[in-house]
Amino acid sequence: MKQVVQNYKSGELAVLDVPVPGCKPGGVLVRTAYSLISTGTELMKVSEAGMSMLGKARSRPDQVAKVMQSVATNGLPATYRKVMGKLDSYTPLGYSLCGVVEQVGAGIDDVKVGDLVACAGNEHALHAELNWVPKNLYTPVPDGLAPQYAAFGTVGSIALQGVRQGEPQLGEVALVIGLGLIGQLVVQLLTAAGVRVVGADPDPARCELAERLGAVACGDPGSAAVEAAVAELTGGHGVDQVYLAAGGGSNQPVELAAHLARDRGRVVDIGKCRLDLPWNAYYEKELDVRFSRSYGPGRYDPEYELDGRDYPIGYVRWTERRNLACFLDLLARGRVNVDPLVSHIADFDDAVETYRRLKDGDLKAVAVLFRYPDVEGEGEAQAPAVAVPAVRRGDKASTPARPAKSPVRLAFVGAGNYATSMLLPHLAQREGVELSTVVTTTALSGANAQRKFGFARATTDLDAVLGDSSIDAVFVVTRHSSHAELTRQALLAGKTVFVEKPLALTEDELAGVLAAVEESGNDRLQVGFNRRFAPLLREARARFGARTGPASLRYLVNAGRLQHGSWYLQQGTEGSRFAGEGGHFIDTASWLLGADPVSVYAVAASGNEDLQVVLRYPDGSTATLSYVTTGPGSFPKETLDLVADGKVLKLDDFVRASVYGRKRWVSSRLPKARDKGQSAELAAFVKAVRTGGPMPVPLESLVATTAATLAVQAGLAGGAPVTLARAR
Repeated sequence: MKQVVQNYKSGELAVLDVPVPGCKPGGVLVRTAYSLISTGTELMKVSEAGMSMLGKARSRPDQVAKVMQSVATNGLPATYRKVMGKLDSYTPLGYSLCGVVEQVGAGIDDVKVGDLVACAGNEHALHAELNWVPKNLYTPVPDGLAPQYAAFGTVGSIALQGVRQGEPQLGEVALVIGLGLIGQLVVQLLTAAGVRVVGADPDPARCELAERLGAVACGDPGSAAVEAAVAELTGGHGVDQVYLAAGGGSNQPVELAAHLARDRGRVVDIGKCRLDLPWNAYYEKELDVRFSRSYGPGRYDPEYELDGRDYPIGYVRWTERRNLACFLDLLARGRVNVDPLVSHIADFDDAVETYRRLKDGDLKAVAVLFRYPDVEGEGEAQAPAVAVPAVRRGDKASTPARPAKSPVRLAFVGAGNYATSMLLPHLAQREGVELSTVVTTTALSGANAQRKFGFARATTDLDAVLGDSSIDAVFVVTRHSSHAELTRQALLAGKTVFVEKPLALTEDELAGVLAAVEESGNDRLQVGFNRRFAPLLREARARFGARTGPASLRYLVNAGRLQHGSWYLQQGTEGSRFAGEGGHFIDTASWLLGADPVSVYAVAASGNEDLQVVLRYPDGSTATLSYVTTGPGSFPKETLDLVADGKVLKLDDFVRASVYGRKRWVSSRLPKARDKGQSAELAAFVKAVRTGGPMPVPLESLVATTAATLAVQAGLAGGAPVTLARAR
């Protein structure tokens, strides 16, 4: 296996081939999915390794003292050999990761092979493909939490333990000095605990980030802005707690802490900064100075960390492992957000170059992750690429010429609510259209559709439609689980097909449809993605005009809750709710951006069907789709914003649209009803059937949208972005 190592004497960094660790009793063997670089602790170690021997000695006076003691005890020659031998050895890097359990040691019964776990420890959670991790240094990852976020578990525990040492109370005010990785997490944890936070850091970008993540105000430690913010929030009394999350050799953090803390305030040291306490300032305020020991109780205790001997919860509520689990829970519930902290994700093979760029300042980062090769198993860290099947038409079937004045004869398979409310009303009165046959599973529903819309006949026999050469096109408007098979049969029968979304619920179903296209040569297929035909949206797109640069699109779908008993809830047979209708919104985004997506990343909210889906496109454009079921019914169902080239297109639920640029355009008046494009879509479909011309949407686009919709479920299962690989 491969592991990142460093020679402390020479400063050399390398990715070495090393033996796979054994799976000892009392722990698990974990295959890493993501590991986190600590841009504070690890870079300090990397920088020290590049120093001269004198520089190393000056930076680590504690180690020099040990060497001098060894000289006094063992003599200079023996001590020199010992020190040089240690310095000239490879040492590991890393202490925070997430991966999949590959093997379970004796005595472990809380996880199994394939489980996703977060791991801690600078001897056990290393930048390596495989690590053996003892029981008290790993914890299972909550369902729905992506592995790249779970890899923050250890640094999150460090921040959490520091906050616990400060004993924050609701309504208090805290000052966080140092807004690196740990400081940003402390800001969020304090905010989640009901504490108002002021941040101090010389980097304006980090100050801005902390304010986005919950800080009330941030600024340079030497600026008057920080002091003014503290005075305003505390009525001039000073902050209740100060968290020292800074590093370096300056004594400014502890001096600033004394200046801005209230009488008998608490000062917690989390980072590794200089601590020459100004005696008078700390004495006069009787400040309570506390240290936070890494991840929490149990750290540096071999009986806890190596032997798995837990501390009774009644006496030690928050241990290392409990802190780790608590932080992951906060992540999973959305109380802490680490996504904005991820500055860069590098492939593990590029580890040495990544460290070099960090050290030289070429890569400015708060947090950097290493991404490892695909991990196999139930807790798969990176979902496999979903194939977008190639469309092969075989010997293309010719579209028969139709007499110019003869009607287009249509058959419907299914006559449920959507067919009878959104499709058939537009077709029943359309000139040049004849509703020939309706096929339903129950006789009465067919009879009702025949009576209401004027079908020539009603039947429960599908073969009566597929074998009728006079029927030009078949509409498949049944439950989701039957769409792919009915479409496949209709294509093989030589019919032009209009199938309501979704086209397929699985990759195998999609492959079956395309196999029918290849076998028959019949590619006359349309999926009911109607929103791209909506007149208001089409006009807004035309007003927006062509774009030259990448675009950013946000699409909020306030889907609402389903009524009890709805067949949409039958996920075992009909697929998830998003699988059923998500294609609508992906198709709309792709149409607006003029391309098909190349990757999909999906995250689900815990306990409901709310989803966040990020689609990436070939030119760098992105579309963020928020599909929520927990919003109020009084809020519009669909709103979107498209931003590019200094212009914004805004759509408000197909009622009003606007475009902002050098000139502003707003749709003139409110329509009588929302027109989501069904009528225009059906008109385009009927025209294609009548003339034999191209279908309204290319088959390749329909397939790409379906594959992207399927990739959402794959991404949720794998917890990582899914590449949409075009088959050849």
